[in-house]
Amino acid sequence: MPKLTTRLKPILLFAMLLAPVAASAHAILVKSQPAKDEEVTEAPKQIDLWFNDPVRSEYKALAVIDSDGKRVDNRDVEQDLLDGSHIHATVEALQPGTYTIRYRVVSQDTHIVTGKFQFTVKP
Repeated sequence: MPKLTTRLKPILLFAMLLAPVAASAHAILVKSQPAKDEEVTEAPKQIDLWFNDPVRSEYKALAVIDSDGKRVDNRDVEQDLLDGSHIHATVEALQPGTYTIRYRVVSQDTHIVTGKFQFTVKP
């Protein structure tokens, strides 16, 4: 019987290596429009964020805050119907100044991902 066990070990090891492994990665912001620290001369009408993986549709948030701490987005964050990694929200007519974009999404692995960055509208 010990020889049979010795023969099975390589086969079991090989089978374990071939078994699929569940990926458990958090969503990462990979692109935005406007981009982090970008200086734009024309104020955007919409803020767009793209993540490396689709995010869950529930509990998403995107806020744009001016330098006085006032929220200037229209509180209408939506997820793209064809691209689950893309969320967006419209903004009021932005005046020259620095704005902070804050976001919160839920990764497919159910972890909450938050972040923030700034951009500037030049006169």
